[in-house]
Amino acid sequence: MSGTKSAKVVPLKRKPCPICKKPPVTEYLPFCSKRCADIDLGQWLGGGYRIPTNQSPDDPDAEDGYTGD
Repeated sequence: MSGTKSAKVVPLKRKPCPICKKPPVTEYLPFCSKRCADIDLGQWLGGGYRIPTNQSPDDPDAEDGYTGD
């Protein structure tokens, strides 16, 4: 295979911790510590990452056919 170029391998850049922006630690990826991982979990459980909608939680979702049975 002479004359062909091999693909250049580029190492992946690790993004900083989404909570405090410190470098991540392998054990808690993508976070830097258990504290930041727990803060993020609390955000999920508390509804901090929900997407706002105009639909009431009591209204059945007509798109998926859910009838509440």
